[in-house]
Amino acid sequence: MLAVIKTGGKQYLVKKGDKIKIEKLEGEVGDKIEFSEVLFQGNEKDVKVGTPHVAGAKVEGKILKQGKDKKVTGVKHKAKKRYKVKFGHRQMVTEVEIVKV
Repeated sequence: MLAVIKTGGKQYLVKKGDKIKIEKLEGEVGDKIEFSEVLFQGNEKDVKVGTPHVAGAKVEGKILKQGKDKKVTGVKHKAKKRYKVKFGHRQMVTEVEIVKV
């Protein structure tokens, strides 16, 4: 069974047993979490497409880890002005294992 869930402004294609990194969610390690914004749910025989969400569908997961993602860097530069700034950012992420679709 596959599902497409929406969280943190992004969409993820998930199935049971998948481990995904998503933007930070509230909760402690080991807590259960429920995604109610399911956009698609189906398998080889049956398909449900939501308009915009599938009614009554939900995906359950378990929080494995809270932490920071890899650093993303960038550069600001102004030509002929001797101005150059390098900056970086580490986004807070939550690692979730999908328990039930």
